[in-house]
Amino acid sequence: MAKDRPRKPARLSGQWLAMALAIAVHVAFIAVLVFSLRWQNRKPEPVMAELYAPPPKAATIAPEEPQPLPPAPPRPEPAPEPAPRPEPPPPKATPKPEPKVEKPDARAADIALKARAEEERKKREQVALEKKEREKKEADQREAAKKKLDEQRRLAEAREAETRERQRREAEALRAQAEREQGVRAAQQKLEAEAAARTRAEADYIRRIQSKVKGNVILPPDMPGNPEAIFDVVQLPTGEIIDAVLRKSSGVRAYDDAVQRAIVKSSPLPRPDRPDLFQRTLTLKFRPQD
Repeated sequence: MAKDRPRKPARLSGQWLAMALAIAVHVAFIAVLVFSLRWQNRKPEPVMAELYAPPPKAATIAPEEPQPLPPAPPRPEPAPEPAPRPEPPPPKATPKPEPKVEKPDARAADIALKARAEEERKKREQVALEKKEREKKEADQREAAKKKLDEQRRLAEAREAETRERQRREAEALRAQAEREQGVRAAQQKLEAEAAARTRAEADYIRRIQSKVKGNVILPPDMPGNPEAIFDVVQLPTGEIIDAVLRKSSGVRAYDDAVQRAIVKSSPLPRPDRPDLFQRTLTLKFRPQD
């Protein structure tokens, strides 16, 4: 509406000019109509007619003759024709009532002009309102499209972030699993190495004990074959032997007794290099040929 205000004087002047022309055309039309009605309703002028009786015919005078003739009897005069009755005047035409022409009123023109201006203003307001509603609708549509695009972008970013997080977790899980497996392998290798080292240490510890015991065995004469005798030896941490019990005989009583005497004689037994290798009860195997 602010844009239409500068044009208002031009429109009002044009409207005044159009209104003046319309009033002038109506006045001219009304004048022609009134003149036409008056011309048609003009009273007819009376026609005057004079009636005269025909003059009487004169008697015919015969030429004088030598002998006068007796006069002719007078002819009877014709009866006068009755005077024509005057025609009655035509009935007067009742003049048609002249149409009531309202004179243009400045106030009515002003009211009409104001009404038209008000109508124009309402039209402009309606156009402005429709334009505003259309712009608001377009703005709402743009805002909705922007929100939808932002939501799609947010969902895409969330999915991408979730994918990256899932990949990170999977990578960490794989790394942790690899580390666990590596740790397990390392621990297993360590255990195996420790077990192997313990086994070697135990074997070396047992060999040293067996070597010492064998050094004290006095084999019986005529020892047949290479039989094996197994003894359970109970000792103290210091290596002192508490007891030596035959678990499995070699089948040669003399050899079993010789080994048992050698075990008791070997006290105290050699101590292990590692304290954790100490065993209170040892199972020792002896063969004469080993």
